[in-house]
Amino acid sequence: MALEYVAFAVWCFAVAFAGGLVGLVLGNLRLPATLLVAASPAAATGANLIVSAAAAGTASIAHIRAGRINWRLFGWMAPPSIAGAVVGGYLSGELPRGVLLGFIAAVLLYSGIDLLRWKPKPRPAGPTEDPPNLDIPAAVASGAIIGFLGGIVGLILGSLRMPALLRFVGEVPHKAVGTNVAVGFFVGISGALGHLPSSTPDWTAAAVGSAASIPGALAGSRLTGRLSQEQLIKAIGVVLLIAAAATLVDIFR
Repeated sequence: MALEYVAFAVWCFAVAFAGGLVGLVLGNLRLPATLLVAASPAAATGANLIVSAAAAGTASIAHIRAGRINWRLFGWMAPPSIAGAVVGGYLSGELPRGVLLGFIAAVLLYSGIDLLRWKPKPRPAGPTEDPPNLDIPAAVASGAIIGFLGGIVGLILGSLRMPALLRFVGEVPHKAVGTNVAVGFFVGISGALGHLPSSTPDWTAAAVGSAASIPGALAGSRLTGRLSQEQLIKAIGVVLLIAAAATLVDIFR
């Protein structure tokens, strides 16, 4: 069992590093490994949410220090995301999880290919400046919908929120990264708290995963600012394709 926890810790570090770099929590990549070490699927889901919150919180601190969070956009997007997650969690037993995961995988696949082909328009604004004309209604609507889907399947789904921030809301990549993980932190905390009444998370898996994810998320988030806008977009696209593949695997697990 000790070797399993070592492998789990290494995987959590790698996932958190990639997530911190591109502004994604990537709980869907961590969940299969969590299932292998946790006492039960329900305990694994709770532990995964706790680790996701720890990784997102750590990355958020680095992005706050670098000025990569749009607090106005966060204020509009976080509340509907949390509310949607709560409603989705309540209705999770009423909707077919496999169908929802298939839909999520299709969106991730499309978004990943789209971002790999997308050349962002040049902006005079730097990473610490806000772009004009952000679509706030799109932020509210996408936050609520993605939060709802995540609540049903037990994931934060920052991998869906990121394309929405870039494509529909119009945020610049570097600030989309920071804002996304900040929203993900609060969605993860809400999901973990909502999970407690129904089952107890596997605290050992949560502790090992969090301990490995915190330095990984910190290291990855510190590298975000070293990538150009186009490099960051490409990196996000690649990670979305990996997340799509992991989601498809989860359907048949």
